[in-house]
Amino acid sequence: MIEQVKPYTADGSKKEQVREMFNKISQKYDVTNTILSFGIHYYWRKKCRNILKKYHPQSILDLATGTADLAIDLASLQPQKIIAADYAVKMLDVAQSKIQRKKLQDLIEVKQEDGENLSFNNASFDALTISFGIRNFENYQKGLQEMYRVLKPNGVLLILEFTFPKNRLVKWMYQFYFKFILPIIAWIMTGDKKAYDYLPNSVAAFPQYEEFCKIICNAGFLKCSYIPLTGGIATIYLAEK
Repeated sequence: MIEQVKPYTADGSKKEQVREMFNKISQKYDVTNTILSFGIHYYWRKKCRNILKKYHPQSILDLATGTADLAIDLASLQPQKIIAADYAVKMLDVAQSKIQRKKLQDLIEVKQEDGENLSFNNASFDALTISFGIRNFENYQKGLQEMYRVLKPNGVLLILEFTFPKNRLVKWMYQFYFKFILPIIAWIMTGDKKAYDYLPNSVAAFPQYEEFCKIICNAGFLKCSYIPLTGGIATIYLAEK
């Protein structure tokens, strides 16, 4: 079990603290992410979409959807249905507004869900995506088991998550920005410095690369592989049921 890094206090539920954190920063989440990532997250989502394209998924669950950026991008794959699910209702309010502006409400359904206790039936989805959300789970092993359960046979799991670069110099530069500069900028943008202090701490505590692939396979998935992005500051994990 990984260290339980929590956004606000050592006591209490991580799940509830994460929900509180995202509800607090929901209105400024998108613009803050774009500034802090220098817009690179657009490229990362495009890469996810291109990988999923070859699977031709007709039903997609985008878990920990946040403000639904990835779910909206995946609409171009022309599936029959996308569920954009998150635990933080105020993030979903922003997501719903974006979906309606883009006239995608007939394709994308917004739903509040606890990723460790999903309400969906077994074998409900062809593909399941989760971007920058798995490390926020209180029990990510249980979450992976739920993901396995709701995927159809031969369904695909795609996880996009922050990682630390393997190159020592790049890693040092990245960690310096991540730990000392990013939280200050985010504090100015959102007024919640602890939320962005939590970000590098949660990434540092979370298993990465081969270690995380083993954990994914332990949940029942097959053929887990990973693709580092932008020098390894983010990584796509891909597995099949």
